[in-house]
Amino acid sequence: MGEFDLIARYFTRPTPRAVLGVGDDCALLQPAPGTQLAISSDMLVEGRHFFADVDPFALGHKALAVNLSDLAACGATPLAFTLALALPDVDEAWLAPFSRGLLALADAHGCELVGGDTTRGPLNICITVFGEVPVVHGKSQALLRSGARAGDDVYVSGTLGDARLALEALRGNIALPAELLAQARERLERPTPRVALGQALRGVASAALDISDGLLGDLRHLLRASGVGATLDTSIAIHLIAACAHPDCATGLISLKNRLNCVLAGGDDYELAFSAPVSARQAVQAAARQAATPVTRIGCIDAEPGLRLLDADGQRLSGAFASFDHFA
Repeated sequence: MGEFDLIARYFTRPTPRAVLGVGDDCALLQPAPGTQLAISSDMLVEGRHFFADVDPFALGHKALAVNLSDLAACGATPLAFTLALALPDVDEAWLAPFSRGLLALADAHGCELVGGDTTRGPLNICITVFGEVPVVHGKSQALLRSGARAGDDVYVSGTLGDARLALEALRGNIALPAELLAQARERLERPTPRVALGQALRGVASAALDISDGLLGDLRHLLRASGVGATLDTSIAIHLIAACAHPDCATGLISLKNRLNCVLAGGDDYELAFSAPVSARQAVQAAARQAATPVTRIGCIDAEPGLRLLDADGQRLSGAFASFDHFA
């Protein structure tokens, strides 16, 4: 099967929202009146971002999910995406489930595949996604990293740390029962982009970003962009691992140190971290209910730069938590 046959069979579909989709040198998009384009790209490389034996359906899902998560952090509505795909060979048994996983998530969010490229090479998936954010009275409603102010609350969505827990188990660093590993691995390989929550937080959150490389590492980007610091209550944060609700965790199967490392520095969560004024607490919970996504308040924004971690007794927590580095 040649390149164009591959594209036609697995990745060419009608694009009712785009002016022009797959087939020409460029796709043509027409944003709705009164909106801005939000654009993001992410690359997934075999051996760096996923295991060679990963389920291709799950990989297709994740490849788009990580990009939709960026749109969610901006409060954008998905519009379209492009796919650049390097393949060692044309393996139809792999391509069929990969494209199904990719396009099922695309359909769920009304995000059309409008173009891209394919070539032979080590397995590498690069997606560029396009979304829309409204402009009201000349002001963009996009959520940015730069709006946090001293006194704001700090929140995270959903659960944190399960993806890292799965990764440590798959690397042989932690022994997990099969049921617990399957639960955690689902979060690693099929993350849920919080698109509805991002949209619901427009006009409510003061700043936001998605958690891809680890809570602390990513939150520091928001703090630097806003020129502020933060204090986090780790005694709340450590309960954000969904797997910790499993009965085996009560036996000490996952140590406190491992819990902290997974939650604070784990990565691959694709949840949202955001700040909001104290006066917006009810509005934050209303946004969470509207998006059917739980949110947890884990700290506050400080005027003093830096990130301070407190334990259950309110004492400063020592120790370093290194987030994922793409070049480490």
